[in-house]
Amino acid sequence: MTSVADPTAAPPPYYVPPPPNRFVRLMARAPKWLAPVSVLGCIAAAAGYTMLADPTESRADAAPTCLLKLTTGLDCPGCGGTRAFWYVLHGNLPAAARHHALFVFALPFLLYLYVAWTGQRVFKRKLPPLRITPTMIGVFLAVWLGFSILRNLPWAPFTWFYV
Repeated sequence: MTSVADPTAAPPPYYVPPPPNRFVRLMARAPKWLAPVSVLGCIAAAAGYTMLADPTESRADAAPTCLLKLTTGLDCPGCGGTRAFWYVLHGNLPAAARHHALFVFALPFLLYLYVAWTGQRVFKRKLPPLRITPTMIGVFLAVWLGFSILRNLPWAPFTWFYV
């Protein structure tokens, strides 16, 4: 015998989320400036570490090191990023680009996104948005992959990217 649903029956109960825990309630009450200041603190900590460690003077096997480069001798997609950041902090953009050109290319966009997010969140001011489409992100990632492969080729002009 087959049962037919009763059209007058009540709909099934919907999912009722559990009440928020203490952490969620704390974050809901947190001031709007806390997230941008936290991100700025992380950036400042990274800049401070980079300035103190001086990655341009360390040996290739000095800690912390890139595990891929240590085991294979190949530059990973991020190799040279810390040195590039060190050179950017010292205002030497050509040397920064020598160590990681895509980092130097992406840095102004990342800084603009941070400033726009902070301005909107804290000061309720909207900057003109960057129109970053998924296609643009895909192209950037494909270029980054190509850059990562080309920088490991052992002949000129690709040896210029070798760090």
